[in-house]
Amino acid sequence: MGAPPRRPVPRRSFFRRRRFVVVASTLAVVALTTAVLENIDTGANPGGRPRATEVLPDSWAPQESASPSPSSSPSARPSRSSASKTPSAKPPASASASAGGGAATNPDNAPGSAPDDDSVPLTVSARAHDWEHYCGTHYLVDRPPAQVPLPPSTLQDAAKWASDAGAVSSGRHRVSLTVQGTGDKAVVIESLDVRVVGSGAPLDWNAFVMGVGCGGGVEPREFGLDLDAARPAVRPKAGQRGFPYSVSQSDPEVLYITAQTKTRDVKWYLVLEWSSGGRQGTLEITDGGKPFRTTSMTGRPLYGYMPGSTEWEKQEPQQ
Repeated sequence: MGAPPRRPVPRRSFFRRRRFVVVASTLAVVALTTAVLENIDTGANPGGRPRATEVLPDSWAPQESASPSPSSSPSARPSRSSASKTPSAKPPASASASAGGGAATNPDNAPGSAPDDDSVPLTVSARAHDWEHYCGTHYLVDRPPAQVPLPPSTLQDAAKWASDAGAVSSGRHRVSLTVQGTGDKAVVIESLDVRVVGSGAPLDWNAFVMGVGCGGGVEPREFGLDLDAARPAVRPKAGQRGFPYSVSQSDPEVLYITAQTKTRDVKWYLVLEWSSGGRQGTLEITDGGKPFRTTSMTGRPLYGYMPGSTEWEKQEPQQ
């Protein structure tokens, strides 16, 4: 007998093979995705690199380096690129400036440690209306006498009176600077210079003198400033010695500068140069961030206040 005929072998469908490949590929993708998600959820961090899902704590904030802070007065600030600095191996200490611009302090400055080279080793407190006495103190005010408040009862209220009246110092303008060191080392005041930032014709206002018929004495450390000069300079008055001066925390100095002009309306500020322990720098001294202002009163109508009076009285104008 012959061999039975072969039964044909069924061939797998092309579509079944393709479906198998698609299913296998899908399973591989799912497995890979699961592994990635598990790695993120479990906090794995290969290589020590920060993950994109990391969240910084709420308390984190960028650290600000301490900047040179000039003084306890908002009237003084270090000039740009003026203070010399010594490189330090440690990062600068963070410091917050007070409303008055207090000198930055380094909490690491324990006895025997190096000082913070960014700090300024002295403070300067400027008084733009330091009346030596009532007599000889003049202002120009853009008001009639009846609308000008009478002089203050105490010299400490001079600045407030000038602000309330909108007054500008005229003739002789007396400014005082209290300079004091902030540490154990002495600080040398090398010089005190003036910078004129504006000059024009005198103001066309009425002149007022704070007191009539009184006298005054001479204060130590008196300096004159002629604003009419081609190059105004702070110069010691007769009998006073000039710079340098040395100050420390226990030995401050009070400097009196009397600026004068007979021909102009001048805006100006001072620049104090200091040195200490191989470091040096400069401070700009202003009237609370604004230039000092002094104007001529020559030929202006003049009114004076007599002690005990209740009004301004007409005076002979100054020539």
